[in-house]
Amino acid sequence: MLDSLLKAGADATVVEAPPYIAGQWGGDGPAATRTGPYLRRVVSRTTLATGEEVSRALVYARSSARAVARLAPAVRADILDRASRAASAHREELARLLALELGKPVKDGRGEIDRVADTFAVCAAEARHIGGENLPVAGWARGIGNTALTYRAPAGVALAITPFNAPANLLAHKLGASFAAGNTTLVKAPPQAPAATAAIVALLLESGLPPQAVQLLHGGGEIGALLCAADEVAVISFTGSAETGRAVARAAGAKRLVLELGGNAATIVCEDADIAQAAKECARTGYSNSGQSCISVQRVYVHRSRYDAFLDAFTTAVDTLKVGDPLDPATDVGSMVDDDAAERVVSWSAEAAASGARVLRGGTRNGAIAAPTIVAGPSESASVVVHEVFGALVAVLPYDDFGAVIDACNASRYGLQAGLFTRDMGRIITAWRELQTGALIAGGSSNYRLDHVPFGGVKDSGFGRETPRSMIDDYTVVKTLMLRGLSVWGDASTVDEGTGA
Repeated sequence: MLDSLLKAGADATVVEAPPYIAGQWGGDGPAATRTGPYLRRVVSRTTLATGEEVSRALVYARSSARAVARLAPAVRADILDRASRAASAHREELARLLALELGKPVKDGRGEIDRVADTFAVCAAEARHIGGENLPVAGWARGIGNTALTYRAPAGVALAITPFNAPANLLAHKLGASFAAGNTTLVKAPPQAPAATAAIVALLLESGLPPQAVQLLHGGGEIGALLCAADEVAVISFTGSAETGRAVARAAGAKRLVLELGGNAATIVCEDADIAQAAKECARTGYSNSGQSCISVQRVYVHRSRYDAFLDAFTTAVDTLKVGDPLDPATDVGSMVDDDAAERVVSWSAEAAASGARVLRGGTRNGAIAAPTIVAGPSESASVVVHEVFGALVAVLPYDDFGAVIDACNASRYGLQAGLFTRDMGRIITAWRELQTGALIAGGSSNYRLDHVPFGGVKDSGFGRETPRSMIDDYTVVKTLMLRGLSVWGDASTVDEGTGA
């Protein structure tokens, strides 16, 4: 299956990306096609899950969970290591699939597949370290004479709902960590990336992942809702919008959840910053993947004394970005996921301009390509400041007081990551403490992530941390063994006299 997916992408023919249910590729549901936002033609085709197929997948997952859990951690780790090497070997073909389906520049796609390889390798390492504890029960009087042990057991059936903006790497996080933990996983693919998702699943299967360990279903929100509400599912990992995250939580009920939701990331540039470096970094990370990242640089707050200098340097840096064909290795900014997403950038920049902001660059689109847009000095109530743009737009605002700019950053309903350019360690510690975000990137923009470091937010940006080690904690349950009357700690309450000891 992997070869056929990759060959079709390379030959520029329509890629057939079927579901994978109960150990078999193929489905009986209605056909669905994906039109590439840049190429403006059908690039991939799949079949949507039916209610009967959802039921069959759930029954198969429940019956498979025990078999997957019995695989030794070393076996799981070896499979994930092979998958890591396979991702690297197929880097170019997988990046091309991302470009076809999403309009993501191949240079960004290559970077995503590099991260897939890293993520599988990290999941493999974490699988080798799953263990437990010998609890200090004898430290309290009622525990004397007993031993208590724990280990982390697989939760059983996990559900992974992945987004379109990084469908390969975020699937690697969810599915890789779930398998490392010993679970079977149901994958609900994003409708915008059926082929890229199927390719990662196929790559894992060809690397030795047991058929019982994964199933892939295609469909929209109604399929996701059925899966979230299913009694067979023990834990759900979802990445997407805050609104859809709330729907997932409502449908899930009392299940374990990891929700990585939206963002409205702020980066602060202080008066002591290297303005040239800050401007270049914000330009590079504000428009990568056309700004379609939950930690993309959206709001840049610059000290008023350096504001004009930053705007000049930032505009110059943005002007160097090459916009266009995502299949061209030199392209920096491809298309957005669809025309509506590009129109959001245009309309929100026009709204800001109507309220007094200056649109220094962009504010236009060509189909699904939104020109890199710079909005200078928007009001604090403008959509580009209040809401998540998730597009090729960066708003630049002046500030006067460090405490006040912290408050401005925290005014957002989101709290995923923030960036800070300063040489002042005191400001770094203050911002780390006071910013209502899951992480602070000091010396860089908000748009930076290491896949083996905890990642997640607060407020409407969700909860839980999406990195293999943290996700394995969410994908497992602590099981305790209490040994009554048996103690490795000793059970004497006094030292016997006359022993000489």
